[in-house]
Amino acid sequence: MASLHEPWLVENGLKGSSKEIRHGRTAHNMSSSSLRKKSDLTLVSKVRYAMLRQFLANLQEVILGTKLSVLFPAIPLAIVAECYGFGRPWVFALSLLGLTPLAERVSFLTEQIAYYTGPTVGGLLNATCGNATELIIAIFALSQHKIDVVKYSLLGSVLSNLLLVLGTSLFCGGIANIAREQKYDRRQADVNSLLLLLGLLCHSLPLLFRMSGASAALTADPTLQLSRASSIVMLIAYVSYIVFQLFTHRQLFEAPEEAEGDDDGISEEEPVIGFWSGFIWLVGMTVVISLLSEYVVETIEDASDTWGISVSFISIILLPIVGNAAEHAGAIIFAFKNKLDISLGVALGSATQISMFVVPLCVLVSWIMGINMDLNFNLLETGSLALSIIAVAFTLQDGTSHYMKGLVLLLLYIVIGACFFVSKTPLNQVNITNSGAELATILRA
Repeated sequence: MASLHEPWLVENGLKGSSKEIRHGRTAHNMSSSSLRKKSDLTLVSKVRYAMLRQFLANLQEVILGTKLSVLFPAIPLAIVAECYGFGRPWVFALSLLGLTPLAERVSFLTEQIAYYTGPTVGGLLNATCGNATELIIAIFALSQHKIDVVKYSLLGSVLSNLLLVLGTSLFCGGIANIAREQKYDRRQADVNSLLLLLGLLCHSLPLLFRMSGASAALTADPTLQLSRASSIVMLIAYVSYIVFQLFTHRQLFEAPEEAEGDDDGISEEEPVIGFWSGFIWLVGMTVVISLLSEYVVETIEDASDTWGISVSFISIILLPIVGNAAEHAGAIIFAFKNKLDISLGVALGSATQISMFVVPLCVLVSWIMGINMDLNFNLLETGSLALSIIAVAFTLQDGTSHYMKGLVLLLLYIVIGACFFVSKTPLNQVNITNSGAELATILRA
């Protein structure tokens, strides 16, 4: 198979040894690669025309090169269901299933592009595209003024990574290696925990400010201004984290070299598609993700009414589980292999990225769009986030793990899920921030 790719290496200007190319692979890259499978290009190599041969090879690598390829038919089915007016809950369910392989393929394509751009630019791509699905869903929800869906889905992604993914990884890893002591590098976990605590402070202050005020009308505008200022601070902290991760302390975030040589894994020592092919596929995948995200946002209320499940439960529990299934599965697979550094890098890295990048970016984007979204996630949501971060910080403080730690985190997630399952807060309620800001404007006039 290497002979098929060698012309692409020369054509696209790929330089450096395979060891240099591998340098800088993060836990997210390793987690995603655990769900990939080698493609047999024997038949494709017999195609006479070069352009057609390359297109078929790319198609096989991108579409069939993942163990989640069985879910790709959900994408055209969702489009057909929307175009022909099928039941809205069916559109929602099919769109959600279709997003699952797309999220994994975006990770694959960004890694392929990183082979040509180098580990630094590749790391920046991963830092911005790692949670592209959540960001796109949030932007479409903002465009439809569904601020509650934005907050619920982003909160659910953080809770899912901290409790479900990390808890399942520690539990499965502890059971599979019950006779061995499991250790991991605390330094990466400490950095992520500090950033999560900073994000928690920025979420808590608008809530506390609102609760301490005389009335919602008088505190709405200052709360919005505080949220926007806090969002800028969070983005500054995230940029500093990227510099810390990619330049000054890169060695803390690189995947262990021995993890790349597993017999059951995919050793990505060279790219399997060209630079421009990867870029075009990445743009195409992003367009499809945008289309399915729009379907999800438009039909979430219909699915809630039909299934009798609250929108908060669907947004906080179902959306993150299905949307990040590929990444979650990879983290658990490496926990089984007693490689907790990769599992922790996936869970904590994703939670940090959403909390410190996606959430404040949504606040600033809503500001540009003229929509009043603040960082006040209400008391129940903020309390759940705070207790989850504190529980994870205590869990990871000693650098060792066993299945009991994972079990406790899983039980915490089940309790929080049950809480939002019984919560029946209507989605279409008047947004307190918007109405309060408008009333405050009237009083000042």
